Amino acid sequence: MRFVHIADVHLDIPFTTLEGKKLSEKRRLEQRSAVKRVIEYIRENRIPYLFICGDFYEQEYVKMSTIEYINKLFETIPETKIYIVPGNHDPYIKNSYYTKYNFAPNVKIFKEDIEKIEDGNINIYGYGFEDFYMKNSKHQDIKIEDKNKTNILLTHGELDGSENSENLYNPLSKTYLKSLGFDYIALGHIHKNSYNEEENQRIVYPGSLVSLGFDELGKHGMVVRRYR
Repeated sequence: MRFVHIADVHLDIPFTTLEGKKLSEKRRLEQRSAVKRVIEYIRENRIPYLFICGDFYEQEYVKMSTIEYINKLFETIPETKIYIVPGNHDPYIKNSYYTKYNFAPNVKIFKEDIEKIEDGNINIYGYGFEDFYMKNSKHQDIKIEDKNKTNILLTHGELDGSENSENLYNPLSKTYLKSLGFDYIALGHIHKNSYNEEENQRIVYPGSLVSLGFDELGKHGMVVRRYR
């Protein structure tokens, strides 16, 4: 299997640190363009899965036109299965577009309860935010049912937070996650890319798709992965 993993796009974030309305609008258009390039890559390379791990858009600011634009992009890759786990900036709440907008048929949006999707030799587990905070993580309730398959977990959360952390954003234990035996754990929440920092890394933050501030220097983009 092959997949693309992205997170923390934060579509329609206001970019208040930029001077002037035109610069902010330009940066938001660049966000759209970045997503378009991801979709074009998927289409050209016939990637069967796209994982979007939270904070895809800004609940407070996102426009209907942005959602419509993104959904039209999704419709251009009908053979690709798109899995979205809502994060703390785009939770699955009553007035969310995740609940009130009819996305393309190839889009699956997870909720707070852990759900397993069986797809041939692949099992995809996922859960996301149904509020702007998640103090009690669900990852300790997960049990892999068939370790002969390729097992993937999708979620959005804070991995090994500091002692001073308030643990408001789905606190995750790296040690415990490793013990579960997943082939790949696709995360979102941290804007810095953590890919290829260790041998055979299986717990991955792709980082934000584009830089969202002057403090987010370095590489940004997507993770592309292949499994048996």
